[in-house]
Amino acid sequence: MAMSRFYPLLFSCLLLYTPQVSKAHVMLPTSFSFRDMDWITCIGVVLVLFLFIVTTLLYKYINRYWQLLQGRLHRDEGYGKRLDELIRDSNAEQVSRLWSVISQLVKNKRVGVVLFFLLGAVLQARAQFYEKVDDLDLLSQGGVLVTMVLVAIPLVVAIILLIVQIRKQVRQSIHMGTKKEAEELATYMRKQDDVDAAVFEKRMGALHYRLSDQELSGDATISDEKGLLQSRDLENLPFVAKKRKALPRPKIDASSSRLIQWFIGTATFWLLFGTTVGEYLGIKFIAPDAEAISWLSFGRLRPVHTNAVFWGWSSLGMIGLGYYIVAKVSNVQLQKVNWGWYSLILINASVLFGSLSLMAGINNGGGEYREYIWPIMLLFALGLAFTLGSYLKTIAKRETKEIYISNWYIVSAVLFISIVAVVGYLPSYQDGLGETIIQGYYMHQAVGMWFMLFTLGIVYYFLPQQLNRPIYSYSLGILAFWTQILFYTLIGTHHFVFSAIPWWLQTVAIVASVGMVIPVAAGTTNFIMTFRGAWHKVKDSYSLPFFVVGIVFYFTGSMQGTAEAFRYTNLLWHFTDFTVAHSHMTMYGIIAFLLWGGIYALLPRLTGKESGQAAIGAHFWLALIGLMIYSVSLMYGGTLRGLAWMENVPFIDSVTLMMPYWLWRAIGGTLMWVSHIVFAYNVFQMMAVSEEEKPLVDQVVAHLEKENVEK
Repeated sequence: MAMSRFYPLLFSCLLLYTPQVSKAHVMLPTSFSFRDMDWITCIGVVLVLFLFIVTTLLYKYINRYWQLLQGRLHRDEGYGKRLDELIRDSNAEQVSRLWSVISQLVKNKRVGVVLFFLLGAVLQARAQFYEKVDDLDLLSQGGVLVTMVLVAIPLVVAIILLIVQIRKQVRQSIHMGTKKEAEELATYMRKQDDVDAAVFEKRMGALHYRLSDQELSGDATISDEKGLLQSRDLENLPFVAKKRKALPRPKIDASSSRLIQWFIGTATFWLLFGTTVGEYLGIKFIAPDAEAISWLSFGRLRPVHTNAVFWGWSSLGMIGLGYYIVAKVSNVQLQKVNWGWYSLILINASVLFGSLSLMAGINNGGGEYREYIWPIMLLFALGLAFTLGSYLKTIAKRETKEIYISNWYIVSAVLFISIVAVVGYLPSYQDGLGETIIQGYYMHQAVGMWFMLFTLGIVYYFLPQQLNRPIYSYSLGILAFWTQILFYTLIGTHHFVFSAIPWWLQTVAIVASVGMVIPVAAGTTNFIMTFRGAWHKVKDSYSLPFFVVGIVFYFTGSMQGTAEAFRYTNLLWHFTDFTVAHSHMTMYGIIAFLLWGGIYALLPRLTGKESGQAAIGAHFWLALIGLMIYSVSLMYGGTLRGLAWMENVPFIDSVTLMMPYWLWRAIGGTLMWVSHIVFAYNVFQMMAVSEEEKPLVDQVVAHLEKENVEK
């Protein structure tokens, strides 16, 4: 469809979507206002269409040059004549201008059908909207405005990353296309009998004249003494851009390396298990009658999912990376390695027995994230005790005077989760309103003082290491450390605003939530400024993009939590799917992405083997796109559902309202789940090194070490 015919169709569709038409069924006049959610939604649709058009045109641009690379545009019989005329009659500037005109004509094809389909899908979802009361001034609420800005930040970052990758591919395609044209021109000229070959040979000889490259260097034999050539056997354009290889393997004893790999391997297993359960739960939202087995019911499987990814995937992954970091920054070997094995066994046993007990209907009967009964959680606590002992023994043996900031964060995280676990399970705290307050404390300290604090310690080590430069400001790191301890320990009850707990305690939680701006802003500034002058390294690394995304979500997800703490936004979003989206933006967008960055940075240094770059790229983009689809759809649908409840709409109507957004939730969750399968494959590729695959040098060293042990 030509664009001249597409414009009236697009204009008509936008007219059908305008707020006036959407309110035609109630016969009410409408006046324009930037605070009218209908107009805001309309503007959002236009922006989405604009971004889709830009992406589609960029794709067409790449496709044009790819066809040029394959020679598909030069197979007609008149090619040689036209090429000859262009070479004879045009200079470089004229050829460039001519190509710009031709490429512009190609850009405007086949966009209409895709955009019309997208617009139709949005119109269908629009039918689920509920009208709001006239006196509701949604955009005057600070929490809503902050959330809208925060949601836009990762979208903009994703678009920038996409443009950078597309620009790189376009430049490579242009280069290869030019080379192909030159080859075809030479072939054409050789086949012609009536061409004055002497003229062309003379001109081509002049143009292709090159120095012998030996005038200054001589004719000595060329050798790669610096080890700079990494792709000697690659003849064609690589499928993905070449990334910087990991640094040489560090001096770490084999027992510590094996322990860390087991922690990462078991963490990967629980990630697959937990998110497979989550994928099944996402499907149950759109197919609730899929089965009627009690141990596969939503109420039993939901805590299986959350606890498996919390205590299985995230905790084991963090502890494993922590064993490496604590020893490295202390400049000593890991102490009490056998304690690490005890910790590994106990924590895995806790998650295994906990998952089985939850599916059997045996649970703590308490709040979120503490569904394991106390004997099972005791195994986890004992595992933490062994881990803490190993960390402290290693730090006590350090050869450096100071304690690096990573160890501050990591050891503090283990101390806090130990205290939180004890408080969360003491029977004397589990009665009446006290249990509600303890639940808020336990839930938020587990997230903020265990997962977040530990993961920030991981970033403070791996980010400078991957950038090969020191952290920007040690003082900012200390400021973020102490202010996080000050404010995060007070914000648990902002989950129970408008509840029966004391009003002053709710207010303290809201004020502390605002205070969280200080550590989040300090930490984000520290990380971003560490990138200063080194952003070019991101494109050459497969671990740094994970850190970039994790840092972006660290800011946006944390500030979103602050926005949700305000009383109006809490009234609007609490108990809706908006909270589910927020939890995934933090635990997945921050914790999971930063763990992946650390694992991809560390495993090649331990095993000497790297995974395929294409597979790592697939993991990154599937996880990021899936998370954005998952979060944005639930935040939007959750907002509509909250508004419907505030208007006293029947509950069952709010359920049918969410169906389109639950479908998008399942789609986004499926992409995330597939990315985990790719990640597990990558981990297997890096860890499953057989004796035959080991380099000859490693095999010789292994034989010598074995002989020394026998002697």
